[in-house]
Amino acid sequence: MKRQHWIAAAACLLAAMGAQAAGNIAAGKALADKYTCVSCHGPDFNTPIDPSYPKLAGQHKDYLEHALKAYKRGDAANGRSNAIMTGQVKPLSNQDIKDLAAYLHSLPGQLATHR
Repeated sequence: MKRQHWIAAAACLLAAMGAQAAGNIAAGKALADKYTCVSCHGPDFNTPIDPSYPKLAGQHKDYLEHALKAYKRGDAANGRSNAIMTGQVKPLSNQDIKDLAAYLHSLPGQLATHR
């Protein structure tokens, strides 16, 4: 009987770790609000204030994570050396970045594949 409890506890722990690794949408929304991302990327993250700024809503999570980490590094080699974005993401932890990516990915986007 004890073994079954340990197995159940381990399964719950692994599920919780997997959910955290995937990013928390609510935490990501709180971060987007805290860092006022809408100021540049628009209130729905589909209408940035400048056409050269990316639409973030509905974007792939892995792409968003990669881009935010590159901005955090100030990675000019990957085209991510924008001083404003670097300053915005410097204080973010890796989990914060996953949470933001999960939130932005969850939003309805206007991204489309053209044929």
